[in-house]
Amino acid sequence: MKLDFEYGNGIMSAHLPDTTDVFIPGETVPDPPYIPEEQIAEKTKESLCNPMGMKPLAELAHKGSTAVIIIPDIVKGGCQPTSHRKTAVRLIVDELYKAGVEKKDILLLFSNGLHPRTTVNEAKQILGEELFDEFYWSHQITSHDSEDYDHLVDLGCTKRGDRVLMNKYVFDCDIPILIGHTQGNPYGGYSGGYKHCATGITHWRSIASHHVPDVMHRADFTPVSGHSLMRTKFDEIGMLMEEKMGHPFFCCDAVLDTYSRQIEINSGYAAVMQPKSWAMANKRTYVPFAEKKYDVMVFGMPQNFHYGDGMGTNPIQLMQALSAQVIRHKRVMSDHCVIICSSVCNGYFHDERWPYLRELYEMFQHDYMNVLPDMNRYGEYFATNEEYIRKYRFANAFHPFHGFSMMSCGHIAEMDTSAIYIVGAQEPGIARGMGLKTRATFEEALEDAKKKYVGDNPNILALPKTFKLSAVHLCMKDDDLSGV
Repeated sequence: MKLDFEYGNGIMSAHLPDTTDVFIPGETVPDPPYIPEEQIAEKTKESLCNPMGMKPLAELAHKGSTAVIIIPDIVKGGCQPTSHRKTAVRLIVDELYKAGVEKKDILLLFSNGLHPRTTVNEAKQILGEELFDEFYWSHQITSHDSEDYDHLVDLGCTKRGDRVLMNKYVFDCDIPILIGHTQGNPYGGYSGGYKHCATGITHWRSIASHHVPDVMHRADFTPVSGHSLMRTKFDEIGMLMEEKMGHPFFCCDAVLDTYSRQIEINSGYAAVMQPKSWAMANKRTYVPFAEKKYDVMVFGMPQNFHYGDGMGTNPIQLMQALSAQVIRHKRVMSDHCVIICSSVCNGYFHDERWPYLRELYEMFQHDYMNVLPDMNRYGEYFATNEEYIRKYRFANAFHPFHGFSMMSCGHIAEMDTSAIYIVGAQEPGIARGMGLKTRATFEEALEDAKKKYVGDNPNILALPKTFKLSAVHLCMKDDDLSGV
């Protein structure tokens, strides 16, 4: 069969055996039904007025109350007119107004964590013109700045000893409101819930307690589940924030489908709301698809996706993307599975967005750096580099510690595969510098894998569009999914 895979800003074709299985999110196995557009506002309001485990906003708020609405950044969640963010923020603002809260006492805060701070254009995209105009011109829209120590509060440590610093605007307000997306994520199961506050409004030292090899290379991390040490740490960090604030977050999370449409909306206290959200999200995200284990996974990598332009060409980000597929799909991979992936791998690092990754890549080529975790000892050195921090704060770059969370993840592909082939690399030495094999075409890579790793008749899984659509976590048809 002939299949097309993403390749930079175009496609690359592959001729694969007719026995190849193909999986496309939302198509091969349909998602649960999404809420019709004309019902989204009604269903969202119904959820907001009937929160789980806490009072509704109408009872929590009154004249003089201050509220911070914490909104995910551009990376995930959709920006369509009926997106969860646009709908929920509008309705929440209106509920606060009805309860007597004055406009001046509401702040919209983008929870970008170590991601680039939200630009004006991104804020317009996420919020829509009406909400943007309502709050921007009065300086009531901002982004979390994890290096602005005037607006951080040090909460000490969790019982486990993990340091927690959080956004001061959120800590000081009367009503902290988390808008979340219950969407499959290779880092700890689902976005939203306590993951949102534990990563979105904290500090690199907090994130260094969980986005590191000691946590991400444990047996409970791959394949992805909601019961890993990482997920436990998210909950502990979020709950410590609530303890120190003296009240819980008010959450409004939407279970999203392949195209970021709302399947279900749940509001309330995160500890109660999370399990309810996950029950529906599991039906969409953990897909019992495979009847056999696969020896070869084939997919293509665009240049621009998820974290931004250059993700599919920058070698550190490329490794993270490869590993995300392993974390999601390990349940259906054989013990000697090989990945074959197209990438232009053209030397484009996007130095403005990731100003430190070229330096990290060069260091990886020297000084006894045999595997990516060998780089971890430089985490604090990079995370405290003043120039890289300035670029994060003022030039829309990722925070320098973010690169170490990417490297911790990036090693998982090497841990759990026999080989990884990059096909079509324009600068193949960059891929080889990450320990990857290079071939000109999918067909050449497959022939080499047959000779060396998987034999003459491998089971092949093709994953077209895997980076262009909201991914799932593939499982065996007979897997017990009750404990995911």
